[in-house]
Amino acid sequence: MAETLQSLQDLKGAVETASPESPKHVQKLDAQGRAYATGKRKDAVARVWIKPGAGKVTVNGRDIGVYFARPVLRMILQQPLLVANRVDQYDIMVSVSGGGLSGQAGAVRHGLSKALTYYEPELRGILKKVGFLTRDPRVVERKKYGRKKARRSFQFSKR
Repeated sequence: MAETLQSLQDLKGAVETASPESPKHVQKLDAQGRAYATGKRKDAVARVWIKPGAGKVTVNGRDIGVYFARPVLRMILQQPLLVANRVDQYDIMVSVSGGGLSGQAGAVRHGLSKALTYYEPELRGILKKVGFLTRDPRVVERKKYGRKKARRSFQFSKR
């Protein structure tokens, strides 16, 4: 601000001209017409591709019911589609590695949410409000020397 403002009217005019529009999110697709995103949770990393289809979900080359056998894990994967009201509208292909099944399910949910926003940018507000676009920062604490685990000490004996 090079010039000095003398009144409130000057300030109001300066604010109106200086406020840029909010960033517009655009659709990001690859050559095959798919949206790609990476999701992370704990030590798990999921690469997710979505494209319009009948709702077929493939995880590491296997069906979702085979890879994630527990219903809770399948429910976690379906959450972004349920919130966005897009169940059975997209074919989803996932490549996930690292961590355990729970972390992998969380990583797939994160990646699927990001991929949905890349395919349909107008869904960003809905998914962000629910918290599916935020990467969960909680990871396992490292083991310290002189300790049995991260915080657990060896048993103390006075004699």
